[in-house]
Formats: sequence, structure tokens, C-alpha cells
Amino acid sequence: MPGPTLSVGFYGGPMRSRTVWQALARPDFLLTSWPWQSAAYLLSSAPAGIAALAVIVTATAIAGALSLVLVGLPLLVGLGLVGVPVAAMERRRLRIIDLEPAPSAHRTPREPGLRAWALTRFREQSTWRELAYALLFAVVLWPLDLLAAGFALVVPVGLMATPVVMATGGDHEAKVLKTWTVTSYPEAFGLVVIGLLLLGVAGYALAPLAGARAALTRLLTSPHELALGEQITELTRSRVRLVDAFEAERRRIERDLHDGAQQRLVALSMTLGIARLDAEPGPVADLIAKAQDEAGEVLVELRELIRGIHPQVLADYGLEAAVSDAADRSAIPVDVTIGLRDRLPQAVEAAAYFVVCEALTNVARHSGAQHAEVTGRHTDGRLVVEIRDDGQGGATAATGTGLIGLADRVSVLDGRLTLSSPSGGPTLLRVEIPCEPRATARSV
Repeated sequence: MPGPTLSVGFYGGPMRSRTVWQALARPDFLLTSWPWQSAAYLLSSAPAGIAALAVIVTATAIAGALSLVLVGLPLLVGLGLVGVPVAAMERRRLRIIDLEPAPSAHRTPREPGLRAWALTRFREQSTWRELAYALLFAVVLWPLDLLAAGFALVVPVGLMATPVVMATGGDHEAKVLKTWTVTSYPEAFGLVVIGLLLLGVAGYALAPLAGARAALTRLLTSPHELALGEQITELTRSRVRLVDAFEAERRRIERDLHDGAQQRLVALSMTLGIARLDAEPGPVADLIAKAQDEAGEVLVELRELIRGIHPQVLADYGLEAAVSDAADRSAIPVDVTIGLRDRLPQAVEAAAYFVVCEALTNVARHSGAQHAEVTGRHTDGRLVVEIRDDGQGGATAATGTGLIGLADRVSVLDGRLTLSSPSGGPTLLRVEIPCEPRATARSV
């Protein structure tokens, strides 16, 4: 079948109609291949629909018969996937009438193999949409397509075939549409002209019908909004994977600094201490003492840096111990009440820990509080951490306290950060992160 005709655009270049709706707006619509493509799309629905109906009926009958001996039960379950090949066939048939790509909304299984493929398909909304379309197509749509195309084409084609019928008949007369008899060729050719006019009308009638039919197929087998939803889901999952990779890299850097640079600084400080003891009093001894003091300060700063990257206590003992350690280092008294029976995912623990650390830093620097309290619990599939203080309040995200960064960090894990800080206090910072406990028990 020939492709759509090229026309000239406003700037002199060729412009190809991508859909039948675009072609309908052209004055030369009847001179293009689009009317014939519309008819071909509707007429091809019949063999495709009959094949789909035969497959569905046969598979259902076989599965139903075999289910009496339990062998057919997997086949009955597998009938839920019958819409997948039917939808794939229909997306290919869309190319007759719609040149815009119609991609599948299905996801690629994470693992190879039939089992992973089947589990992925059964969990997708697209599979059940396609099953509904397959049943609708096999029972209702293809008869309607055939009826519409046949009704629109039979009359003009019958009129146009009148001279041929007269020439092949022995009595030089023709029965037109089994309704009236034509006995002369002028009448027969007059009916040909009428048939051509009706054929043009049929082209304009079939084109929007085929376009609407193609739109229904696209909606149920390749919905843009569903594909977008799948992309958003995959984007969210990839964002979580990036967070996990980032936390793993933080732990690697912390381990390298702890086991590498820190140990070397400790060894350097000890070596300088021994040299200081052996050196005679004087300028050289003074320089060694100064170098040892500098090494000690660098070691303190490095330990603070390591703790800021990823504290070892968090990796070894979990969120409760890490928050207690941060509270001990706070400039104001902090009460910690965290009741967690199991360890949580590493990314969740890290996010909650750094939120607590940043919040306690803000309390000490900006709130004027005399006391703070940190509580935490895991309930209803969520980690809830609250930081309260008795300060002057008035905290906002616009004051440069890092709350926006904390909110972004929590939102990556699909969590939520809320702040209540009326003028005069008190201030409450609440973090909620959906998560489930790890399988391993908490370290002690």
C-alpha cells in the first residue's frame, strides 16, 4: 500500500501528514492514500479480530477442560496475558492509519527468564488494560469495523460495477444493488459517476471513523499517561538507587580516611613525639613540638570530617547510638528517646541522622534554646523522628539554616519534612520516611 502523499508546507518544503486527522484538513485529501488506508485499517480489523477470538476461545476451552485435572490451572492464569500479543499486533496495525510511534507501556523485567517476565507483566496495569482491549476487540470492535467499512463501500462499489455486470451478463442488463434494473449503458455510466461521488463521501466518512478507532486502540494499548507514570516510577527507583550508591561511596571514603590518612597521622604524631623526647632543648625541639601540635590539630579536624561524612557509630550500631553520640557533642543538653527494634535501611538511617545533626546545630546557633529533645520511632511502615527545642522560634527555610537541603534529602527517599516554629517558640521539626526494617537484627 502506498504511503501518504507529500504536500508543500508554508516554507516550500515537503510536509507529510502523520495522522489521518492531519490529512483530513488538506484540500487534496481524496487524492492521497489516506482514504484507502482508512478503509484498509477498518477492513483488516476483521481477520485480526477473528484470529484473536479464535485464540481466546480455544485457549479458554483447553484450559477449562484441563483444569478438571489441575493441569489447566496454570493455563487459566496465563489467560490473563492473552492481551499482550493482541495489543502488540494492534500497535503494529496502527501503522496503517497513524504514523506516530505507539510504544509499549510495559517495563523491561529486571531479571532474565520467563518467570521474571510473567511476574512483571501480572503486576502491571498495562497488562489488564490490554486484556480488556483484547476481549473488546474480539467480541465487539471488529464486527463494528467491518460493518461500517462494508456499508460505506458496498453502495459506491456496486454502482461503479454496473457496466461490468452489464457486459458480462447475457441479456445486457444489470441488477443494481439488487434493487432496480439498468438496461442501457448511458444509465450504467451515470451510476458510475454517482458511485465515484459516493466513494469520495465514503472516504471522508471512513477517515474520522478509522481515526477514532485508532485513537481507542492507542489509548488502551499505548497510553501516554501510563507510559509517563511508568517513567516517573522508574525515575523514583533510579533516584533511590543513586542515594544508595551515594551512601555506599560516603562509607567507602570514610573507611579510607579512617584506615588510611588517620592512621598515618597518628603514626606521624607518635614519631614526632619520640623525636621531641630525643631532641636537645633548642630551636629544633621547638619546631618538632610545633609540628606535633599541628599534626594533632589536623587529626582532630580529620576525625570531625570523618564523622561528618559518615560516622562509624552509625554504620556499626545504628541510628539510636549515632543520635545519642551527636547529642553528647551538642552545645546544649539534649534528651534522646529513640525506640527501634531493628536496623533500618542504610540510606534512611543516614538521612535521619544528618537531619538530627543539622537540627541540633541550628538549635545551638540560632534558637537561644536551653534544652532540646529528640524522639524517634518506627510505626505504620514509617520512621518518624522529631526534634523539639524550647527556643525563641521563628525558624524558616528562608533563613539559610539548611532546611531546604534537608527537605530535599528526605524527599529523595519519598519522605516528608515539616517544621512548626511560631514566634516565641517552641520549635518542632518532624521527619517521616517510609521504610521497612532490615532482615538482620540490630548490632549490639
